Amino acid sequence: MPQEPNNTQILLRCAVPIPVRGYLDYLPAEGIDALPLLGSRVLVPLGSRQLVGIVAEILGSTAINPEKLKYAKVYLDETALISPDVLELLNWTADYYQHPPGETLILGLSPRERRGEPPASTREDGFNLTLRGEGLADTALSRAPRQQALIAALRHGPKTRTQLRLAGFKSENLRALISRALIEPVAVDDNKAWASKSPLNANDEQRQAIAAITTSLNTFGCHLLEGVTGSGKTEVYLQTIAAALALQKQTLVIIPEIGLTPQLVQRFEERFDAPIVTLHSGLGNAERDRNWQAARTGQAAIVIGTRSAVFAPLLTPGLIIVDEEHDISLSQQDGLRYSARDVAVKRAQLSDCPIVLGSATPSLESMANASNGRYHWHRLTQRAAGAHPPSKRLVDIRGLALRAGLSPQLEDEMVEVLSRGEQVLLFLNRRGFAPSLLCHDCGWTAECQNCDSRQTLHKKPPRVQCHHCGQKNPLPKRCPHCNGHRLVASGVGTEQTEQALRKRFPSVPVHRVDSDSMSGRHAMATFAQTVENANACIMLGTQLLAKGHHFPKVTCVGVLDADSLLMSPDFRGEERLAQLLTQVGGRAGRAQRPGEVLIQTRHPEHPIIKAVLEQPWRTLSAQLLSSREAQGLPPKGALAALRCDSADQDAGSAFLTAIMNAYEATTTDPSIRLVGPLSAPMARRAGLYRSHIVIAGTQRSKVHASVKNLVALASEHRLPKGLRWFVDIDPSEPL
Repeated sequence: MPQEPNNTQILLRCAVPIPVRGYLDYLPAEGIDALPLLGSRVLVPLGSRQLVGIVAEILGSTAINPEKLKYAKVYLDETALISPDVLELLNWTADYYQHPPGETLILGLSPRERRGEPPASTREDGFNLTLRGEGLADTALSRAPRQQALIAALRHGPKTRTQLRLAGFKSENLRALISRALIEPVAVDDNKAWASKSPLNANDEQRQAIAAITTSLNTFGCHLLEGVTGSGKTEVYLQTIAAALALQKQTLVIIPEIGLTPQLVQRFEERFDAPIVTLHSGLGNAERDRNWQAARTGQAAIVIGTRSAVFAPLLTPGLIIVDEEHDISLSQQDGLRYSARDVAVKRAQLSDCPIVLGSATPSLESMANASNGRYHWHRLTQRAAGAHPPSKRLVDIRGLALRAGLSPQLEDEMVEVLSRGEQVLLFLNRRGFAPSLLCHDCGWTAECQNCDSRQTLHKKPPRVQCHHCGQKNPLPKRCPHCNGHRLVASGVGTEQTEQALRKRFPSVPVHRVDSDSMSGRHAMATFAQTVENANACIMLGTQLLAKGHHFPKVTCVGVLDADSLLMSPDFRGEERLAQLLTQVGGRAGRAQRPGEVLIQTRHPEHPIIKAVLEQPWRTLSAQLLSSREAQGLPPKGALAALRCDSADQDAGSAFLTAIMNAYEATTTDPSIRLVGPLSAPMARRAGLYRSHIVIAGTQRSKVHASVKNLVALASEHRLPKGLRWFVDIDPSEPL
């Protein structure tokens, strides 16, 4: 309920979703005696508009003359929608990442709540058997196996539309049974008790990790779970979640990619008889609203989501898990630039609950924190269920004739594996048919008009497209420069390799997995189910295929072009290359059948390529950490960037130079270095010129203080038209 006022001069300090680095003060709404609660929404005037603000603080005074302040219009909530711990987390996030608080605190609301609408109802449309359906014989629909399976699923009670979708049932299955009066729509309110089924037998290493985490469920602690691929990290997650559920505590699971959701949800639903909801951009607003409210009210026992789910409301937070904690996809690259992993650690601290960071290749930052004792370090060194790690070998492709990126050695291995009814996974981190289109007569290449980048050739449908800004152009029939007709594809992409594979293996199913082929809402779930039920098949894909998936029938993994990952401008390039190659290779031999990884390269002597082949991640990461320390780079030091995008090529550099000069005129801290202005590795993207200055130092606190000073100076600077600036703390994008 709103709180009673104790001072006639009380003011509301609100976070309003506008790009202003500060809060706005308002007088309490006229004619209403009670005051809104912190974390509740109020409708406030701003110019000619009325916006939804969040009450961040209640004040007794302000630097502004109260006569100049406007009154809040309406209090939208009887209770706070943002709990005190999440409100503190959001305020911390706005301060740490130096982002406007109004654009940060709004992340604590569901889509409909951001529009000023009331929270969603958690009752969801679902389906139940009719009397006729209950009396139907089990084999009556044997000629329609999906309809028969749907009837069987509903014999255990009503299911929501979401539950049925996640189980692989489609709308046409529902419509068919409704038309035959075998099922009927119902409203489902999922309030069942939480229960867990019997766990698998854990090995000694798993048991030690489970015991350490479960005995500390009521206190904050950060646990790094480092386990080789296939070592059973998910089983550790499941058993620790079961312990949290037994205490009636909720669990938040953060994953890097939407594509990991279907398999993970399936594993969780097989183990837990408890409500599980998902939160990610692939959901419609209505479903996301319902799931958000289910988490807030405590109806959802387990919340699984991508990075923005780190701000989801939880009534009884008991455990937080970040899977694949090293993954760059956990870092937001636009708007509020934040690391969901780091924010999750802060949230666990504020909620006084443990957090588990899991990975086969933990980030060097997490490895350093574990090494110095800040994190509890749990190691799983053996694959689960007696599986053996895959063997690895390099294929030197210098001088070899490749078929759409495939070497003869890789093709021979694929033939043998497929003949045994096993599966092949091929990794090629370039979607499209070819990276570029060029003219054989004059050398013209298809360039993006908005970016310093070439356009990628696609053939389904035919076009050239920039993968940075999305600009598309029809596929030219002649060279626009010399009018020649000899336009050729340069390089290899997943479309081209898929085409070659279908010709080479006409009787074997080929599944291409990239953001083009997996664009449908249920595409990844359908793909995962198809592969699970198949025997011999070939999977070809980009990083969407390389992360976290469990394909027990895969015994051969081929990395078609490891060299494309070598030449990175990022100081984290070697770390990310080693992580990616290790993760991709880890998809092989995860069951009883042994696996093999073939890495194609033109640089077999490169130190990182050799290290991935010969050394475990723990040894390799220690070498990389030593190199970082010698260079004073994170995690040894701290970095931040003040970035600028401008329509004018020189305006951004001039703006940053002015800010640097003003800073250096007022600050003399020898431990802080400002470097720049520098052009971004891709200097022009989406029609904007990109530049930045780097703030480097040995102490994070001093770097952060310097960034605050720079932000204050930039906020006072008059900006030229078409220029915007923003802060990047602990940048994950190359500098």
